[in-house]
Amino acid sequence: MFKTFTKTCLVAISAMLFTGCQIHQTIVQEDGMSKMMKSESTQNGKTTKTYANNKHLNQTNNNVQVTKEYMQIAQDQEAHVTTQYTLEGTINSLATQMMRNQKMATNKPVIITSFVRLDQFKKTTEFGRVISESMINELSNKGFNIIEFRGQLAVSVNDQGEYFITRKVREMKGKTPNTYVVVGTYSRQYKKIILNARVIDNITGKIITSARSTYVHGRMNDCILFGDCKPARTINIVREK
Repeated sequence: MFKTFTKTCLVAISAMLFTGCQIHQTIVQEDGMSKMMKSESTQNGKTTKTYANNKHLNQTNNNVQVTKEYMQIAQDQEAHVTTQYTLEGTINSLATQMMRNQKMATNKPVIITSFVRLDQFKKTTEFGRVISESMINELSNKGFNIIEFRGQLAVSVNDQGEYFITRKVREMKGKTPNTYVVVGTYSRQYKKIILNARVIDNITGKIITSARSTYVHGRMNDCILFGDCKPARTINIVREK
């Protein structure tokens, strides 16, 4: 009887010790997890998360937060800078971006070429010519040293008026000074036109500044803008036999 009681006590004590070890182990594990948990602090309306004793998590989290801020800036730029709903606003956007994005201040002469189709660099339209002519005005007013390379050697006169600029190469000056060149492309998309412009060093090919803008005109068919609408269908009228 005494032996049986002793055995029972030993089993009970062993069970209690085992349970105590498990409880201790659980506490230790929970304490270890608490060290991995994140803490949050708010400053100037921004919540910062910090993971205790885990450098990799903190670095990854910081990278995510910085990326989120870049994405927010990109959304602001899209909403207020690169997306425009008038042609005038689109031209202003391109010129302002080019002024703000300059990588170097310079008084070097700048010539502006016609904006061309993205898929055909040797083809433009009245739309492309209007953009380039307007850019002459905008960039000149924003401090770029714009020169007119289409000037003739003399002023020509006829019964309709007096002329100085021309597109006839034989009537232009043979050379222009070492310059920067503004080039631009446009791409027709559904209800919008995407325009890209850049200033290039004509000697090194280095891009000095660049800009991008999207003109959202909202028209299902933009043929009026580009002057390539198909002629109206005609019907022949004949005498019935």
